Amino acid sequence: MAETVTIARPYAEAAFRAARDAGALGIWSDRLQRLAFIARDAEMVEVIGNPKLSAEQVAQLFISLSNDNDAVLGNFIRVLAENERLSLLPEIAALFEANKAAEEGVKEAVIKTAFPLSDADLKALVPQLEAHFKTRIAPTVVVDAELIGGIRVAVGDQVLDASVRGKLETLATALKN
Repeated sequence: MAETVTIARPYAEAAFRAARDAGALGIWSDRLQRLAFIARDAEMVEVIGNPKLSAEQVAQLFISLSNDNDAVLGNFIRVLAENERLSLLPEIAALFEANKAAEEGVKEAVIKTAFPLSDADLKALVPQLEAHFKTRIAPTVVVDAELIGGIRVAVGDQVLDASVRGKLETLATALKN
C-alpha cells in the first residue's frame, strides 16, 4: 500500500496545484471522487488492465464516464492512462482530499460513541469540538459499544476522552496509586 501511495502522491499534488490555482478545489474534489468510483468498478478494473485497448481508448472511456468536458481534467486522465496509473485514482483522490483539508485548515476528527449520534446531535457537537481543538473539523462517527457511554474524540494526536470507560480507567489508575 505504501508503494501505491508513493506513486500516487505526485499526481495528487499536481491535481491539487491545478485546482488551487484555478480556485476550484471543490470541483476537483468532486471530479476525483467520481473518477475514483469509476476506477474501483470491477468492469473498469478489467478495462484498465486490458492490453488490447490503447491508453487513449481507456482515457476516452474515463473522460466520457466522468461527464466532464474540462480540458485540464482530460489531460490529467490521459497522463494517468499513458503512465498506466488509472488504477491509482482512489489513492490520488484520498491524497487530494488530505491536501484540500490541510489548505482549508480542516482536520479529520474520529468521534467514537457508545450509541449512534443523530444528525442534530452531531451538528450541536461539532462547534463545541472545534472550539476545544481550536480548528475546523471534518467528523467521522464510529460506534464503539465498549465505551459504555459518552464519547472519545481523536483529532490528529490530540484525544478528548469523555467516555465512561475512560473515566473508569482513570479511577482504576488512581485507586492503584
